[in-house]
Formats: sequence, C-alpha cells, structure tokens
Amino acid sequence: MLQAIGGIGAAFGLASSAGLNAYIPLLIVALAARFPLDDPFLALSDPYNLIGSWWAIGLLAVLLLIEMTVDKIPAVDTVNDVIQTFIRPTAGAILFAANANVITDIHPVIAILAGILLAGGVHTAKGVIRPVVTATTAGTGNWFVSLVEDIVAFFVSLLSLLIPIFAGLFVIVGLVLLVRAYRRRRQRRQNLVLE
Repeated sequence: MLQAIGGIGAAFGLASSAGLNAYIPLLIVALAARFPLDDPFLALSDPYNLIGSWWAIGLLAVLLLIEMTVDKIPAVDTVNDVIQTFIRPTAGAILFAANANVITDIHPVIAILAGILLAGGVHTAKGVIRPVVTATTAGTGNWFVSLVEDIVAFFVSLLSLLIPIFAGLFVIVGLVLLVRAYRRRRQRRQNLVLE
C-alpha cells in the first residue's frame, strides 16, 4: 500500500515538474534508472526502461542544456515555450505512466492522460505568468524566473523520487493554491466590471 501511494506521489511530482522543464525530471529519472550500476535506484518496466539507456541520458543532457540556455533569453523564451507546449505534456505523460506502474489497477491511458493534464496545466500557468514578467521587467526578469523554475523542477523531481508522498502532497497543495489564486483574480475582475 505504501509503495503504491509512493508511486502515485512520484508520478504526480515528476509530471508536474515536467510542466516547468521537461528535461530535468526526465534526466533525473534516467540517471536513477541507470545508477548505481549494480543495483539502480529506480526500476522502470518496459518500455520505460529505455529512458535509462546511455543514448537517452546523453540526448536528455544535451536537450536540457539547450532548454536552460534559450529559456533565459527574452523573446527566444517565448518561441521555446510554444515549442515546449507539445514536449512538456508528453514528458509529463511518460513520467506519470512510468512511475505509476506500481499500481496495477490504473489503466495506462488514464496514467498518460493524468500526466498530460498535470504537465500541461503547469506549462499553461507558466505560459500565462511569463509574459507578465516580460512586460513588467522589460525582459530583464526572465532569466531569474527561468532559473527559479529550473530549481523548483529539480527539487520537486528529487523529492518525487526520494520522498514521493511529500512530493504528491506538495503538488496537490500547489494546485489548490493556484486554483484559489485564479478564483480570487476572476472575482476581482467581476467586481471591477460591476462597479
């Protein structure tokens, strides 16, 4: 039972962090599935075990370097976010399905859809917030916000593997806070329209 809850917590945390940066959680999972060599930290089932191959690790490292560079440059980061609209939800789907495999009652399609929704939701929130940062700081704050997103994605990914129950709770609390903030903002807009 505890392993099942941990698997779901890891799946939620990794899929959510993929919405910020697709390659950080994928690379962390790939390294956990590969190291230590004699007994890897994370055992992924077929076909997800391909993530831990040397070629996948190398490709993910290169893609991560590119992503972390272009996401810090104003205007280029907007183009990158448009491209990542397809990549981040896909990464979330793969990560959720790969880590929820300890639960045999979850159909793979449901796991994939959950990963798409989590990563896509975080990516959408990022896509709404980033233009505001660009407009209010004339693009000078983009590198800082991008760096914070990368740090959050890194630590949520690590927590998801090391302490998956806390990662799942962290994601749920974060989602609740985002929904509350959205509702407050919408209520303020309605109040301004009524005045």
